Amino acid sequence: MSDATDRQAAEYVRELAEFRREKDRFFAESPQSPIPAAQRRDFPGLRYYPPDLTFRVRAEVVPFERPDVLQLGTSTGEIRPQARYAELRFRLGDRELRLAGFADPGEAQADELFVPFRDATSGRETYGAGRYLEVELEHHAGGEHSAILDFNLAYNPYCAYSPYYSCPIPPAENTLPVAVTAGERDYGEGH
Repeated sequence: MSDATDRQAAEYVRELAEFRREKDRFFAESPQSPIPAAQRRDFPGLRYYPPDLTFRVRAEVVPFERPDVLQLGTSTGEIRPQARYAELRFRLGDRELRLAGFADPGEAQADELFVPFRDATSGRETYGAGRYLEVELEHHAGGEHSAILDFNLAYNPYCAYSPYYSCPIPPAENTLPVAVTAGERDYGEGH
């Protein structure tokens, strides 16, 4: 690695650590925290995997010609419509992988996609129902799109902390056959 690359990696790790500290502060102190009020005083902070730049990858974004509206089930048994907007194609290690990215139904051109997923850590080291990413699209000349999938930012839905939230469950097609050891881990025993 060059000195510039090392500096960029160190800056990324510093920014990620600050983001995580701010999130922990929000969860511990904010009235909008998903942590039940009675547990906030003793809230130890979220559990994370160490930052790992191998889980920050560029994806080719291929919009579907006609985005289907899927009825995603939620943690409370409700149904939430989501437009299956694009396929994100990327590599982790030597594996070619794909995830579907979702947008609000009726959105003609999305700038951000919701990417719920499961992987080999789900239910073992991470929340069993899956984790989420929000992905900003980069629009290029010629109508091509790409995005950075930063699994270091993968997070648990609020229903991982409290049963009072209704969270979309990732569809089967968004189950990765690899362990994504990046981002938030499970909240702990009994959660």
